[in-house]
Amino acid sequence: MLTLRMSFIATLLALLASNLGIAQEKKPIRVLVWDEQQPEQKKAYGDNFLGGTIAAHLSTQTDLKVKSVSLSSPSQGLDAATLDATDALIWWGHVKHKDVKSEYAEDVVKRVRDGKLKLIALHSAHFSQPFMRLMDERAKADAPMMIPKEQRAGAKIDLEKLLPRPAVKRDGPLSPAMVKEGDVWRLVPPACVFPAWRADGAASHVQTLLPKHPIAKGLPEKWDIPHTEMYDEPFHVPTPDVVVFEEHWDKGERFRSGCVWKVGKGTVFYFRPGHETFAVYRQAEPLRVLENAVRWSAQE
Repeated sequence: MLTLRMSFIATLLALLASNLGIAQEKKPIRVLVWDEQQPEQKKAYGDNFLGGTIAAHLSTQTDLKVKSVSLSSPSQGLDAATLDATDALIWWGHVKHKDVKSEYAEDVVKRVRDGKLKLIALHSAHFSQPFMRLMDERAKADAPMMIPKEQRAGAKIDLEKLLPRPAVKRDGPLSPAMVKEGDVWRLVPPACVFPAWRADGAASHVQTLLPKHPIAKGLPEKWDIPHTEMYDEPFHVPTPDVVVFEEHWDKGERFRSGCVWKVGKGTVFYFRPGHETFAVYRQAEPLRVLENAVRWSAQE
């Protein structure tokens, strides 16, 4: 009886050890850094470009498996096999947004909506095809709530053909918005831009609005970016589900600089700081934001 009991205990201990081993062998988070690699980046990031600099830093994190691609990579770095092996996609684009093939951008959008991929869009990627299309999809989901409450019941909504994106003016109407044409409500898509910017390198002052959010882990309540481009509100995007960071400048401008949206089954995180000639992504705090963002997006 004693031998049988000891054998049973030994078996339980072996199973426990095996389960612990499985728990400890966590799969790395697979990160793809996409960069159009414009020549001006070399002023701040050298021959490794901006995307390569971010990827090199993230590669020092033992729980991340990182790959860096660019517009000049085979299939623009966005082939199905590469995206199949990606959990979080960090996207940097600026002046070559239209050079990205629409079928690749749409594949990214579909994967995010299906919950198979998380998008982290940086700075001027607010004008990238994947970000703008995902903001369109979120605006479609929000469309009924943009109709005045007293007119929602029985409202006819047509989201098949969107109205033109608006030109953004300081005191102009915000987008996205619903507009009634005859007896049908149609969507003015988000312009995904803002009325003013300055590339003078003035410092921004970042405030962590949600210190308990996983993307803000380890970051101070307030921190500065010594040299960056300025964007000024209002940012013409759907209302974010969460705003983690906000930036201010000494001349009075402000911007929602860390925004999260749920789109379909997936998530999009937009982080504003940057500029191709300022070494924002050599600074500890923005790099920590990206570390946190890829880990959080994988958990989501």
